[in-house]
Amino acid sequence: MGQNLKTGGQLRPIDLARAHGLSTQAVRNYEEAGILPAAARTASGYRTYTPLHASALRAFLALLPGHGHRTAAAVMRAVNAGAADEAFRLIDESHAQLLDDRRTLQAVENALRDLVPAPPPEPGGTFIGPLAAKLGVRPATLRKWEKAGLVHPHRDRRTGYRVYDEAAVRDARLAHQLRRGGYPLEQIAPLITQVRAAGGLEPLEAALHDWHARLSTRARALLTGAAALDAHLRERG
Repeated sequence: MGQNLKTGGQLRPIDLARAHGLSTQAVRNYEEAGILPAAARTASGYRTYTPLHASALRAFLALLPGHGHRTAAAVMRAVNAGAADEAFRLIDESHAQLLDDRRTLQAVENALRDLVPAPPPEPGGTFIGPLAAKLGVRPATLRKWEKAGLVHPHRDRRTGYRVYDEAAVRDARLAHQLRRGGYPLEQIAPLITQVRAAGGLEPLEAALHDWHARLSTRARALLTGAAALDAHLRERG
């Protein structure tokens, strides 16, 4: 990335702010956070911006919906430091996360597509530690899900330990997948309750449709952010 920055014309903080419905303090905060390049100062100490700063602000605001504030800010700081490869790596990570979320959604749909009514409890099962390790969560998380009604392990009569039979393991896996999809516990609990009773995909159709829509919105936002960032990189020269 070249360091020969095109600056053409001066802009006041209020010019950048008004163009994007921001406060002048927000513009100053973005500069101080490294999201915008450092501004020049007049002899009296006032900040002066350029079309390059306006381009950087447009790029940042376009990156926000798809990447979130933390990643969008990190991308712009990397760009401003001339570290394009780091910016691209961060963008790649967001795309990889979106792909992972799509795979998670597919896994939920696949799991529910073949879902049948839970069989009667059978002897044996798995304890909380091994199940937590398999899911990649803490035992405390499983206990929290149990309290919220997502899973219903039974207690071993001799030891008092929680035992997760096939149905409880299925519910735990489904809860884990839905949590990864961004659903709060209060929304997951009634869905799992309905799945237990209905034994089918129908109770989750609306939620899955919404999940698909949110992933598509994120994908479009990533494209929009990429276009704005590319325009900014061209502006930098």
